[in-house]
Amino acid sequence: MRLTRYTDYSLRLLMYLALKPDELCTIKEIAGHYKISENHLMKIAHQLGVAGDIETVRGRGGGLRLARPADAINVGAVARRAEQDSALVECFRPETNLCVLTPACVLKGVLGKAEERFYEELDTVTLADLVKPQQRLKKALAL
Repeated sequence: MRLTRYTDYSLRLLMYLALKPDELCTIKEIAGHYKISENHLMKIAHQLGVAGDIETVRGRGGGLRLARPADAINVGAVARRAEQDSALVECFRPETNLCVLTPACVLKGVLGKAEERFYEELDTVTLADLVKPQQRLKKALAL
């Protein structure tokens, strides 16, 4: 299994905000600490806001913060939302599937179960769990 960069950045953005719960953080600040694209983070922040995971405060002195406590944000739910447009294998997308094995394929079922177990494991983790080693994470991010 491989998560998309979109999911990776979504989780990193949430982790950053969880490490600074009493502050508003800017896209520029977060992108700088992670050395990733501000434009990409902007799209991610918008989607996390729509999902109710983060709150955006506009205007001078504005920024981002968690909309809910970190222990109320489920990693599996975040990953499923972020990965909804990606398919593990071609045959998981019937509208573009060209695999000739599909009518008789056992692999599709096996991979489907594996994918579900992957998400089930992520469902056992909250954002609070991801940021438990707070001091080490803050040091890694130079916070």
